[in-house]
Amino acid sequence: MKLNRRQLLLWGLTGVGTTTAGISIQGLTKRSPARVPPPTAPPKNALDNPFDPMQILRDFDYGTIKHEENCKIREFRVIADSNPFKLNKALTFIGWNLNHRVPGPTLRAKVGDRVRIIFENHDGHSHTLHFHGKHPAAVDGIEPVRHDQSFVYEFDVTDYGLFPYHCHVTPVTRHVGKGLYGLLIVDPQWGRPPADEMVLVMGGYDLDDDGKNDLYAFNGIPNYYRDRPIRIYQNQLIRLYLLNMIEFDAAVTFHIHANLFELYPMGHSRKPQRIDDVVTIGTAERHILEFRYPYPGRYMFHPHQDEMAEHGCMGWFEVIAV
Repeated sequence: MKLNRRQLLLWGLTGVGTTTAGISIQGLTKRSPARVPPPTAPPKNALDNPFDPMQILRDFDYGTIKHEENCKIREFRVIADSNPFKLNKALTFIGWNLNHRVPGPTLRAKVGDRVRIIFENHDGHSHTLHFHGKHPAAVDGIEPVRHDQSFVYEFDVTDYGLFPYHCHVTPVTRHVGKGLYGLLIVDPQWGRPPADEMVLVMGGYDLDDDGKNDLYAFNGIPNYYRDRPIRIYQNQLIRLYLLNMIEFDAAVTFHIHANLFELYPMGHSRKPQRIDDVVTIGTAERHILEFRYPYPGRYMFHPHQDEMAEHGCMGWFEVIAV
């Protein structure tokens, strides 16, 4: 049966967008000290993809600690490659990805660490890793790393907060739009209160290269958390690391239903800047949002640009009574 492009999009949008496969993450993984509900089982007609947004949601890569010449180094390994995955039942997308997932691994360090990111490019195109934040020019990630080449990015992290990373090869919009981006979380020395911590990275897909996004997603797959809600406990502190990596749209919003959040811009403050239920964020902008749901039930989250929500960027929190 032949379908036009609009029919393919609509078919996928009304279908179930879930995955079952696990992901391979380098380094040592730690868990939040807060209680985290077990996720619901994927539906029988789940998509067969190489990564699972439900696992990406709460997965943090703490790297491997090494000691060299009296210096402690937190080492990560990030591999660029290209793989097909399904955006919905009708559409298969050839993504450029990092560690076989979109977004790439959520790297996590602490102020004062020296981080070393061993970057290997297994893809046929040239790629880089450009990290936001302070570092020497030699590791700024603007010099292309060619096919089957590698490069080591090493620098000291002196500021806490949230720092995106992404490919910086021209055209950057294409490389980011294909999936080459992720988040580095740098924790403060004083630490944060225990919480159910999760990462939501907003992305867009321009399927016909016309400079406009056709689909949107949290953590790589459109409508994933619409079809498989995020389970959280009633009155549990939620710490949401939110990053916008949507190209072509100058700014988006993020809104949670029936609640308010405390906003920590860039994750770089001890006290929240304000209390709100919607925040506007530009491309590569990021924040920490903290909140608790006092009542059980299902609560929607989405951009307040309704077209984005209707085209994949919408999900639910399922609050479990305790």
